[in-house]
Amino acid sequence: MSKEFFLERYSQMGHNLTGKEKTQQSLRVNSLKTTLLDIKKEFIKKGARFEKIQWLKDGFCINEVNFSLGSTIEYLLGHYSIQEAASQLPVEVMSPKPYEKILDMCAAPGGKTSQIAAWMKNKGVIVAIDSNRKRLYSLENHLERCGVKNSIVYWGDSSEFNFGNDKFDRILLDAPCSGNYVTDPKWFKKRKLDDIKKNSENQKKLLKAAINNIKQSGVIIYTTCSLEPEENEFNIQWLLENYPVKLELFEGPGSSGLIEIFGNKLNKELTKTMRFWPELTNTQGFYIAKVVKK
Repeated sequence: MSKEFFLERYSQMGHNLTGKEKTQQSLRVNSLKTTLLDIKKEFIKKGARFEKIQWLKDGFCINEVNFSLGSTIEYLLGHYSIQEAASQLPVEVMSPKPYEKILDMCAAPGGKTSQIAAWMKNKGVIVAIDSNRKRLYSLENHLERCGVKNSIVYWGDSSEFNFGNDKFDRILLDAPCSGNYVTDPKWFKKRKLDDIKKNSENQKKLLKAAINNIKQSGVIIYTTCSLEPEENEFNIQWLLENYPVKLELFEGPGSSGLIEIFGNKLNKELTKTMRFWPELTNTQGFYIAKVVKK
């Protein structure tokens, strides 16, 4: 496939992208260890310029910095995580509560897992799973650095886990996906449509496992950093057609999910999902759906 092929696909979805869109560097303050005000004070001392991201609870973007964000004392102590703005929203949409039981199905490298723990104030239980053993080291190190104490880490394929009657209150499925060109300069050269279709089938298996492990009325947040409809709207359409679920509307800076793609008319409920188009949000490409089991 070529850059032109994908840009033409996005044009058919109503967005004339250049392939050169970028995202600002952004951070998430770790409320388990510090406050936004304290981090601001430290960054002002270091001469950094930043601003609060208005649609996020603990996020801010860096406008100017003359030091490595990953080598400061504050970073090493877990006071903040380097986390792209769009990827911070899924946990906010999930809104986990203290003492709940949460499943993070594809948890490595751990940014969202530690964010969930912060929302839970380290109370309750997070079961964090990832199939890549090497990435688990990053997950474990991240949780330790950020002071997470309520997480249990497993190595395995989430699509094969079945917790029986021990269901979860909320599940985060940050599904393995094709990614997007905003955060990967080589994306257009290596991505093929067959890869996207293969990812979609794997994502369906993970969605099925999420449905099997969530309580009735429980919330599943499905999210990808992909712009491809096969990994986003088409998957949620499949879920609506095959399982007793509904979609809930939520707030954010993105656009409504698409209900007509490449001549295919989809369920109007998909307008309750959210797409992040890079030229509109100044973030990477992203997709979020809030699914509730009936």
